Amino acid sequence: MNIHVNTDNHIEGSEQLIQHVKSVVADTLDRYADRISRVEVHLNDENSHKKVGEDIRCMMEARLEGFSPIAVTEYASNIHQAIDGAAEKLLSKLTSDIERRRKY
Repeated sequence: MNIHVNTDNHIEGSEQLIQHVKSVVADTLDRYADRISRVEVHLNDENSHKKVGEDIRCMMEARLEGFSPIAVTEYASNIHQAIDGAAEKLLSKLTSDIERRRKY
């Protein structure tokens, strides 16, 4: 599973952050790692000039063989919560989509 991390110009895409994102995604989606070819992660600070509210956005898109891309978005007040929340949402969405397809 290839994991690509993209950041906007308000979030520093440091090697430490990239490794953290890759670790969270790999650990969370481990169950489906052999079925996922690629995960795109986009991190944005939507209100960089303001420091209030849930303005950090993490969008994750997974590509599985035989499926359309599956994408989720999580908003949070800090980057770690956004990453964790998006990874959990993606796991939930993958599980439900795969289970639904097995029934047919």
